[in-house]
Amino acid sequence: MRDEKDVMKICRQAVSAAQAQGRDTLIFDTAGRLHIDEELVQELVRMRDLLAPKEILLVADAATGQEAVNIAEHFDKALKITGIVLTKLDGDARGGAALSMRTVTGKPIKFAGVGEKLDDLEPFYAERMAGRILGMGDVVGLVEKAQEAFDLKNTEEMQQKIANQSLNFDDFLGQLQQLKKLGPLENLLGMLPGMSKMQDLGPGDSQLKRVEAIVQSMTREERRRPEILNASRRTRIARGSGTTVAEVNDLLKQFGMMKRMMKDMGKMQKAMMRKGALPKLAP
Repeated sequence: MRDEKDVMKICRQAVSAAQAQGRDTLIFDTAGRLHIDEELVQELVRMRDLLAPKEILLVADAATGQEAVNIAEHFDKALKITGIVLTKLDGDARGGAALSMRTVTGKPIKFAGVGEKLDDLEPFYAERMAGRILGMGDVVGLVEKAQEAFDLKNTEEMQQKIANQSLNFDDFLGQLQQLKKLGPLENLLGMLPGMSKMQDLGPGDSQLKRVEAIVQSMTREERRRPEILNASRRTRIARGSGTTVAEVNDLLKQFGMMKRMMKDMGKMQKAMMRKGALPKLAP
């Protein structure tokens, strides 16, 4: 089929193959067709008539701006699209094209692309997009991402370790790796109210990668007992992670501060429980 040039024949073969395999969903990707190339547009019309698809989705680049409106209008007139998929909403595009395309076609925007991976395609919610455009964030979307990415059992174990002040670099590395599942940090910041317009609010993805490299350059024993990290060990870790000894020292200092804060929080929580200000959790 790779060398086949007849598009209609390819469609028939694809349908036959899907039926033979018992598939109930078949997607035809017709990417690369310009609305100004009428010959290719008419080929799409013939495909539609042959296949009678349940959905005809127009995939549009949000960064195209108002030109996306002309594209949507032309394809809708020719094919009667059933919906729109808006991509690259993780970039600088603010979503103005979404409003215009919805208006001129009258068709819903069904999905939004916020990255390059398969799980970066998500349902489109108009109210959430409006909130991000206005700098109000999308906290619901952020919570949903966290629920998908974080393992409930691991999270409960982490809470117990925090309560017992037994957190080590193995735990820290595990949390970093789960955090990466949520996507680029700048995207996450954009989902928090008022944060999308603010810059340099904390470590970026490159800084997180350096931190991860430092922790991965430690031995298993060093991650579990960071107190054994003397000068020679720190020098070795810096060489292995492509960082400086100063960066290794900074991480150890920050980790120590974090553990002290957790210890203080644990003491405060126990004191409040003794006074009856907090309910005692069942084991």
